[in-house]
Parts: sequence; structure tokens; C-alpha cells
Amino acid sequence: MLVSVAYLAFVSLLKLLIRSGRHVDVKDVELLVLRHQLEVLRRQVERPKLRPRDRALMAAAGRLLPPARRHGLLVTPQTLLRWHRGLVRRKWTYPHARPGRPPIDARTRELVLRLARENPRWGYQRIAGELNKLGVGVSPSSVRRLLAHAGLGPAPRRSGPCWREFLRAQAASVVACDFFTVETALLRRYYVLFFIELQTRRVHLAGATTTPNGRWVTQQARNLSLTGALSDVRFLIRDRDSKFVAAFDEVFRTDGVEVILTPFRSPQANAYAERFVRTARAECLDWLLILGPRQLVRVLRVYVDHYNTQRPHRALGRHPPDAILPSAPPPPMAAIQRRDHLGGLLHEYHTVAA
Repeated sequence: MLVSVAYLAFVSLLKLLIRSGRHVDVKDVELLVLRHQLEVLRRQVERPKLRPRDRALMAAAGRLLPPARRHGLLVTPQTLLRWHRGLVRRKWTYPHARPGRPPIDARTRELVLRLARENPRWGYQRIAGELNKLGVGVSPSSVRRLLAHAGLGPAPRRSGPCWREFLRAQAASVVACDFFTVETALLRRYYVLFFIELQTRRVHLAGATTTPNGRWVTQQARNLSLTGALSDVRFLIRDRDSKFVAAFDEVFRTDGVEVILTPFRSPQANAYAERFVRTARAECLDWLLILGPRQLVRVLRVYVDHYNTQRPHRALGRHPPDAILPSAPPPPMAAIQRRDHLGGLLHEYHTVAA
């Protein structure tokens, strides 16, 4: 009852003030009602989410209002001043150069991904070596980061221990030899004899036969001696296979080469030759069906030529053994052309002259 009487008295007082026109105007009453509605809505609605343009407008227009008129805003005066200070700070902020290495351009990135997709057995070190040969300077760590960012997993890792106690100091004058076998499509076994120079990683293909007897092996040693490849060689490493007869060793001793035998059942002692066999199988022989001796010899000659002239080696600074380095590096934006060998199994990349 008392609340009703007070409410009626308050309404009568407002009507009297408005009709007298002395102190209260209709606009003042309207503002009073709107402010009270905003206060009611502020108690019911959660904290509003303001956009940057809303903050800019309220910060700029709110500073024009006197302090007594700012109590109807959605934010406090301290918030308005903080927004204004933020606007001034961004006005006087100049762009800074991004620290760190310069980003890799899009063309180089696409070239790295192209090499990785076209050669799934190449690791990031091999891709960096191929790019280095093409005149594109990209570090192996950058190649690895690009491959990981593109979701391309690492290539199968192959490790080959080396004979550190002796080969590091004598690699410049050491040649290793070994046999490996190839099974044809008709399950006929061929024995392949090869020689590899430890310093340059250059491979010399001796030949392939089904009957690697002492006479055939000795003849291959004579053929290698006639080519002059043993002029600077002092040591020859071979295993204790019975196919290497005394006449084979005598050919090298005649040229002043000392034959060193590896321990029994120790392939690690001839690690360079074993490594080449693993590489030849993984990159070439495991992906082909050999039908006969002529095809086998032709495939091996093509691969050995690719191995000596095009395939980068980490131990050689990611250069091929017989690389012919250009006098001036090609421009980084030069067109890249691909050459295929063995039906597209081997890919070689070259810059196209403008």
C-alpha cells in the first residue's frame, strides 16, 4: 500500500514539473528513462564484445563528453583512456624488418618438393647436393624443414661403417674391390666385379660373368691395369674370397700395389665397396628385372656412369666424383631440365642455357 502511494506521488510530481516547464523538460525525462533501461539491460546481458572500430569510435567520441556525462557509457573512463593510448601507440609504431634468415622463395620451395616427390629414395642431404649442383644454394637443414612442413617423411636411412684406423690416412692411394651377385628373371646368377677408389668414390666396372674363375678374374685385373687407373694406387683392399687367386694379386704387385686382405667375415673392413653394392641395389638393381647378360652389362654401365658423373656424395662436398664444375654458377632462376635414364628410373637435372 505504501509503495503504491509513493509511486502515485512520484508520477504526480513529474507531471507537475513538466506542465510548469520550469525545471524539467520532456527530453530530460526521455533520457532518464533510456538510461534506466540501459542500466537494467547491463544487469541482464553479459559483457559485450566490442570490435576495434567500436572501440575507436567510443574512445574518440567519449573524450568529447564532459566527465559528468560519461556514466551512461558501457565502459569506464579508464578503459576509454587506455583505448586512446593504444591508438596513439599504433600511430607511432613503424614496421620493423623480420629477424632471422630470409625466406626461401616459392620457386626454390617447389623445386625441393619436386625432387623429393620424383625421387622418394633421396634424403635431404642428397636433395641439397642436387640443388647445389644446379646452382641453387639451399642448406640441408632448410631442405629437411621444407620436407617436414610438406608432410614428406625422411628417406630410408642407410649407414655404412668405415675402416677408420687405416683408410682415413690412406684413402688417396687405396682401391677396394669386391663381387656382388645379380639374379636374373630366369633365376640365373651373375657375378659382378668392380673396383672403387676410396678418395674420389669413382667406380670402375670390371665385368659380369656366371663363372668367376681365377682366369677370368685375373684378366679383369689386367684390363684395369692397362687403363692406367692404378698409376697412383699403393694399396688394394679385398676380402678372402677364393675367386681372387694368386695370379690376380700378382698383377697388382707388378704395378707396385700392395694387396691387403680383410679379416675373416668382416664386411666392415671393406665398407666402401659394401656401401656401393647397397647403393646400386637400392637405386637401380632392385627396381629392374634383368633378362640376360647384355642387359645387365648395359644397365650397370649406365648406372656407373650416373654414379661417377651425376650422383652427389656427402664425402665430396655433395659433388659427383667426376663433376665438371662451371666457371661461374648459373643464375638461380635458370630453367631446370630433367633427363631420364633406364626408362625413367634415374633422374638427372641440368640448367638450360638461356
